[in-house]
Amino acid sequence: MRGFLFTALLALGSASAADRDVHGDVNRDVNHTSGTNGLIMIDKIGGLVRFFDPNTFKEISTLTITGTPHELAISPDHKTAYVPDYGDGVYGRNPNPGHSIAVIDLATRKVRGTIDITPHVAPHGLQVDAQGTLYASCDISRKLLVIDPKSLKVTAAIDTEGTGHWAAVLVDGSKAYVANKNDRKFISVIDLPAKKMIGKIPMPRGTQGITASPDGKRVLAMDLSEPKMFAIDTATDAVVEEIELAGNAKGAWRAKYSADGRSLVTINVSERSANILNSDKPAAGQVSLKVGAQPFGIAYTADGRKALVSNHGDGTISVIDLQRQQVVDTFTAGKGIETLSFY
Repeated sequence: MRGFLFTALLALGSASAADRDVHGDVNRDVNHTSGTNGLIMIDKIGGLVRFFDPNTFKEISTLTITGTPHELAISPDHKTAYVPDYGDGVYGRNPNPGHSIAVIDLATRKVRGTIDITPHVAPHGLQVDAQGTLYASCDISRKLLVIDPKSLKVTAAIDTEGTGHWAAVLVDGSKAYVANKNDRKFISVIDLPAKKMIGKIPMPRGTQGITASPDGKRVLAMDLSEPKMFAIDTATDAVVEEIELAGNAKGAWRAKYSADGRSLVTINVSERSANILNSDKPAAGQVSLKVGAQPFGIAYTADGRKALVSNHGDGTISVIDLQRQQVVDTFTAGKGIETLSFY
């Protein structure tokens, strides 16, 4: 763990101006979005998309989309949000799966289009690449969809051989890694230009959340039942390290990097906890904090100093000061936020 974090974070810290986009973010992993224009939250329990002031955390407006909103992706230019209608159930018990993805204009906070993914259903894990191509994992259909952001049409449906619930797409659009939870004990490796599955990475107990490092060299996969995550080398598609999560007794939910790559936060639904992994303490840089009930989502402020954790089980947001490594505030937001992002 020590070598992996220190090397990856040191490389990010030396990124040149050419590596940065107009928002000042390192222009690598566009799936770890931040910004100062707004804060969007996906209220799965309340059935709404909610917008908040990014500084005061006061709610500005709400938006209804078709069906039940779940996950979220932001376009590389920070102008568009994509929100899928997963259906009215949960993984493994979703009797009325959705088949659309809402396209939201972030400037007006209005729906400007809908992507119909029929005949595929239950879109969930959303990702984008640097060119703006949208990807959606559909667990019931066992597909990873490739969607053109201009035509809003599905251009490919790639077999995953498992009920892929979450996915990690490398920023250059070369590969995707699809986590199959407990349906198949492997991660599906997808060659995106070839539009086909090219490998399986064994996960003996199944996999929960999955995320790519900002430089695209590593993918982190959360063990479904034990408090650890696996670091996968994307050059070889092999597990190169098993990382224990301090203060956790059960499997964690998901992980997310800050936009600048200097921080990594994991959350654990069962433990009501969030772990901070920080480059300032590569030898002993894990701190486990108690947050609210069922932490589901993670977002970082644009300056990288704070992380917000959405507590799906009690309708609150925990604000973590990453430098002080403390929960410094908690505020109410909706009924049950699954995920959220600054933009």
